[in-house]
Amino acid sequence: MKKVKCDLCEYVAEGETFADWMIALKPHYMEAHKDIMSDPSKTKEDMQKWMSENEVRFNEAPTS
Repeated sequence: MKKVKCDLCEYVAEGETFADWMIALKPHYMEAHKDIMSDPSKTKEDMQKWMSENEVRFNEAPTS
């Protein structure tokens, strides 16, 4: 299990895999960062960049 902080605040989500971590993080993101989630200027490329950067963060995190 890995524990990784949100990229925007101190909230910590955990998951066995990156996909699990994203599922655990989504409710927090939808509530605490809804402005980011509903920003019409965000593109598919922005989403792909976020996924790539955060997958690296997840993979580099120690397993607890």
